[in-house]
Amino acid sequence: MKRKTTLGVTALGAVLALGLSACGGGGAATPSQSGSAPAGGGAKAEFNAALTQVFNPSDKKGGILKFANAGDWDSLDPADTYYGYSWNFIRLYGRSLVMFKPAPGKESTQLVPDLAETLGVPSDDAKTWTYKLRAGVKFEDGTPITSKDVKYGVLRSLDKEVFPDGYTYFNDTLDLPKDYKGPYKSKGVNTDKAIETPDDQTIVFHLKQAYSGFDYFAQLPATIPVPEAKDTGAKYKEHVISSGPYKFDKNEIGKGFNLVRNDQWDAASDPNRKALPDGYEVTTNVNADDIDNRLLSGDLHVDIAGTGAQPATLGRVLTDPALKANTDNPTITRLWYTSINGNVKPLDNLDCRKAVEYAADKVAYQTAYGGEFSGGQIATSLLPPGIPGHQDINPYPAGADNHGDVTKAKEALTACGQPNGFETNISYRAERPKEKATAEALQQSLAKVGIKLTLKPFPQADYFALYAGKPGYAKDNKLGLAVNGWGADWPDGYGFLQQMVDSRVIRETGGSSNISVRDPEVDKLLDQASLETDVAKREPIWGQIDQKVMDDAYILPGIWAKSLLIRGKGVTNVFYSEATGMYDYLSMGLQ
Repeated sequence: MKRKTTLGVTALGAVLALGLSACGGGGAATPSQSGSAPAGGGAKAEFNAALTQVFNPSDKKGGILKFANAGDWDSLDPADTYYGYSWNFIRLYGRSLVMFKPAPGKESTQLVPDLAETLGVPSDDAKTWTYKLRAGVKFEDGTPITSKDVKYGVLRSLDKEVFPDGYTYFNDTLDLPKDYKGPYKSKGVNTDKAIETPDDQTIVFHLKQAYSGFDYFAQLPATIPVPEAKDTGAKYKEHVISSGPYKFDKNEIGKGFNLVRNDQWDAASDPNRKALPDGYEVTTNVNADDIDNRLLSGDLHVDIAGTGAQPATLGRVLTDPALKANTDNPTITRLWYTSINGNVKPLDNLDCRKAVEYAADKVAYQTAYGGEFSGGQIATSLLPPGIPGHQDINPYPAGADNHGDVTKAKEALTACGQPNGFETNISYRAERPKEKATAEALQQSLAKVGIKLTLKPFPQADYFALYAGKPGYAKDNKLGLAVNGWGADWPDGYGFLQQMVDSRVIRETGGSSNISVRDPEVDKLLDQASLETDVAKREPIWGQIDQKVMDDAYILPGIWAKSLLIRGKGVTNVFYSEATGMYDYLSMGLQ
C-alpha cells in the first residue's frame, strides 16, 4: 500500500506468514493423518510427525504433565519475563488480550483474540487501538476481570528497575506522561493519554506514532491482567493471580512449582484452551543431560526450554530408529550468536571486533549445538532466512573451510594496535551445555591469533538482569564476549531485530536484551521501518539494519537454528508451533 495510512494488521499478518522458515501448515490432524494407531495404543511414532500436524490427538482429560527446566525462570511474573518457553507456558495461568493460535504449522502464526472479544480495532491512522474484553472472565478468587486490571498490568511492566527482564515495547510506543515510571514510582499520575478504560470491558491504547502491528504487542504477557489490590511488586512472581485455566498450588523459587485447576476459569469464555491435564509439575535447575535421559525413559514429559536434545544425547537418538521416531527436527526463526561488547576495551575498537569475527571457527560453533542436522545452518549475518528482509551477505568469511581466517584476523589485530592479541572474558549460561561448548570452541579458535578468552558462566535466570545484560557489570568484569541467542518475538523484521539491536533498550539497571549494539544509525533505520506502510519498501530496511550491525561487528553470528525435540511418552496433542519455536504447551494432554 502506497497511501499514507498504515497497513491493516490482518493483511500484515498474512504477508508475514508467507516468509516463515519452518515447514508448512495445516489444521489439526485426524488420527490417520498423524499416523496414529487405534485409541488405547496411542499414535504411531514417526520422525517429524508433529511438525505440521497434531500427533496423537485426544480430548481425554486427567493426569499430571511433568516439565523440567535446566535453569530457573527469569520470572513467572508476566511483567518480567522474556524467555520464549516462559511465554509459551504462561498461557496456562494467564490470558493476554491476544494470542497466537494454538495450532500446528503456519496456523500457529495467526493472531486470535484471547481475553479480548476480537483483534484490536485501529483508529486515528492506527495510533489508537481499542479492545473489548470477553464477558464472564474472572481471577482465581472469583473477582471479575476488568479493563482496569489489564491497564494496571501494562503500566506496572514499564518499571524496569522492579522488572528488569521484560521488554520495552510499551515503554517505547505508548503516549505516556513525561517521566512516567510506572504505578509504584509515579503513583496517582493520570495515564489516560496512554491507556483509557472508559468502562470495565473496554481498553484503548494511544501510541506516540502509528504502528500497524499493535496486535503483536497485545499478545505480550504484559497485557495479562493483574489485580492492583494483590500486587506485591517484585514478590508477585511468588504467586501470580491466575486468569487462566490453572493456578499456582505450590511455588518454591529455585526448585519448582505446581499448577492445579482454577475452578473460576470458564471454558465458555475461552475458545483457545482445552485444559486437559489436571495439573502441571515443574522442576527447575535440573541437569540438561538428565532431562534428556528422563524424557527417553518416560519419567518426564517435556523439556520446557524447548531448545532441543543436548549433544550427549544426539548420537544415541539419531542412531536408534525407535528413539528417532519420537523426535521432530524443525527449523526455527532463531539466531545463536555471541555479542561483542564495545564497552569493553580493546573491543571499543572496530578492528579488534573484526578480528573476533574473522578468527571464529564457525564449524566448531555449529558442532557445539549438535551439527548441521540438529544445530542449524552456519550464519553469516543476523536475519534468519525465514524472516522478511533476509539477504545473503557474509561480511567476514571464515576461510574456505569455515574454520576461521587467521590471516584476516591478524591483519585486523594489527590495525587495532593489538598485533599480539589481547585478553577478555566470555560469558555463557551455566545450565546450557551447548553454550559452554560454544564458549570453549571460541576460546580455542581465537587463541590461534592470540586472543585469550577466560570463561565466565552465570545463572540463566539472572544472565541478562545482573550479568551480561547489565552494562556496568559487563564493563567492570570485562565481559567482552557474551554467548547469546535470539528468536523472533513475532515473525517479521521488527519482531526479530528491535529488542536485539536498538540501543535505546539498553538499560543501566540491567535486563538489557541488547547487550552490544550501540549505533544511532541503526536506531534511525528501525524508526524508519516502523513508519513505512509499504511492505515492499519496509522489508529491505530490515536487510539494511542487518548489514549495518554486521559492518559495526557488534555481533558474531553463529548458526541459524534447528533443534531436535523429543516427544515425551504418553503425551497427546503434540505439535510444533512456528510462533513459539517449540512444542505448543497449551494443548498437551496425557494418554
